[in-house]
Amino acid sequence: MVKSINAKELIAERYGKEGTKEREKFREEAFSYYFGEIIKNRRKELLMSQEDLAEKVGKKRPYISRIENGEDIRLSNFALLANALGLSIELKTE
Repeated sequence: MVKSINAKELIAERYGKEGTKEREKFREEAFSYYFGEIIKNRRKELLMSQEDLAEKVGKKRPYISRIENGEDIRLSNFALLANALGLSIELKTE
């Protein structure tokens, strides 16, 4: 018989339990990846090259590439990129 495992158990098994350093590192990397995908997909929707976006925000193309590949991004730069791509950022309390 095959043992069933849910997503929370799988994540805990692979990346550590909530509150551990390993789990926090995973969470941070996951957010960076997610934000990079949002930036990349929107840029492509607008038919912009990385170079076009870089020029629009005053950065260099390799920086845009690193962000799209999941490198950590400062909130101020994320806001700058979001604005250039016509995206809004919403902060909510939980």
